[in-house]
Amino acid sequence: MITSRCRTPGALAVAAVLTVACGGGGGGGDAGAATAEQAALVAEGKKIFRFDTFGDEAHWTGTLRIHEVISTAVSPAAALAVGLKVDAEALPPSVVKGIQDGSVDLASPATTIALLKLDAVVGLKGTVETVNGKDALTRVGVTCALCHSTVDNSFAPGIGKRLDGWANRDLNPGAIIALSPALDAARKAVYLSWGKGKYDPRFNIDGLNKPVVIPPAYGLESIHSVTFTGDGSEIAYWNRYVAVTQMGGQGSFSEPRLNLNITNGTADLVTSKLPALQAYQLSLTAPAAPAGSFDPTAAARGKMVFDGAGKCVACHSGALFTDANSTLHPPGASMAEPETPSYASRSASRMYRTSPLRGAWQHAPYFHDGSAATLEEVAATYNTRRTLGLSPQEIADLAQYLKSQ
Repeated sequence: MITSRCRTPGALAVAAVLTVACGGGGGGGDAGAATAEQAALVAEGKKIFRFDTFGDEAHWTGTLRIHEVISTAVSPAAALAVGLKVDAEALPPSVVKGIQDGSVDLASPATTIALLKLDAVVGLKGTVETVNGKDALTRVGVTCALCHSTVDNSFAPGIGKRLDGWANRDLNPGAIIALSPALDAARKAVYLSWGKGKYDPRFNIDGLNKPVVIPPAYGLESIHSVTFTGDGSEIAYWNRYVAVTQMGGQGSFSEPRLNLNITNGTADLVTSKLPALQAYQLSLTAPAAPAGSFDPTAAARGKMVFDGAGKCVACHSGALFTDANSTLHPPGASMAEPETPSYASRSASRMYRTSPLRGAWQHAPYFHDGSAATLEEVAATYNTRRTLGLSPQEIADLAQYLKSQ
C-alpha cells in the first residue's frame, strides 16, 4: 500500500518523499543526504505550523476586524481567559522580569500588542507598526498552532514552553470569533454556544451548528484517515480544508462529494506549504502518560478487558490502535450518535473513523462531541451502549488502561 507520505503532492516533497519516505537512496551518503533533506522539510513545516497564516489576514483583519478588538479590548489577562497561550521562550528577560514583579501590565491591550510583536502569542500572527510614535496592531491572522498547540504552564498558567500537536482544549474559538464587530447578533450567538475546546469546521459551509472537540495533531504517522470522519487520505487534505475554508487562507479547496469549491484571493499561498507542514505533523509523536497518572496493576487488568470482554480491540486494533486505514464506520457505531444534526451526515464520507488512542490521557473530553468528560465515562458508555456486561471493576480497570496510552 502506498503510504500517506508517498501520496504527498508538491515540489518540496520530491526529495523528501521519493528519496526518504518511499525508500530511495542506495549508499550511506545518499541516506545521510536524504535524512538531512527530511530534517530540513520538517523544520520548515514547524515554522509553517507555528507562524504561517497562509495570508488569512484578509479574513481576520479585512473581514472580521479582529485587530481592532485586540487593540482596544483584549488584554493578556482577557486573552488567557479565552484559552490563548503565551510562549515563554519568546519572551526576553526584561519581559519575564516585568511579569514576575508586576511592572508589566497584564490588564492592558498594549501589552498584548507587545506580545504579538514578539511572536509570543501561540497561534496569532500580528503585524505591529509605529503609528504616531506608538506601536499599533495593523494586521492579525491565525496559524495552525492556535487550536493544535498549547503550553506546559512552566512559567504560569497559560504561559510556558510550546507543546505542538496538543489539542488546546482550553481555547474558546467561538468566543474569539464572536468578538468581531462585523458579525450580527445571530451569528455571534452561534459562536458563543460552542464553549471551550470545541469548534464547528462545517458551520460556515452548511449553516448547521454542531461543534466537535478540537482534535490533537500528534500521533498521526502511518494513519491515513486523520479526521473524525476520515474524509481525506492524508493530513494534507485536512490542512488544505482548514487553511482555505476555516482560516481564510489564500488558496483553493475542492471537494466534489460536498459540491464544494472555494477559492480565496488570486495567489495560492497554501499548496506549496502542505508537504512541509504534513512532514512536521507526522513527526509529532503522542505524549506518554505522565508517571503516577494511572495504576499500572489496574491497567494490566484493563488490557485484558480491552482485548477480551470489552471488545475494544475489534476497532482499536494494531499498533496504531485504529482500523482507520482500512475501515470507516456508519454513524450508528459512534457513541455520540444519534445527534442532531449528525456530524457525519455533514461530511464528505458520511462515516466515522476509529480514533487512535495514543495520548488519550491528554485530550479530555472524549467522543467527537465531547460528551464523555473522563475515560471512566468512555468505558461506561461503551458498556451500556454495547451491552457488554462489564462489572464496575472491569470498567475502572479499562479506564486505567486507556489512561496509560
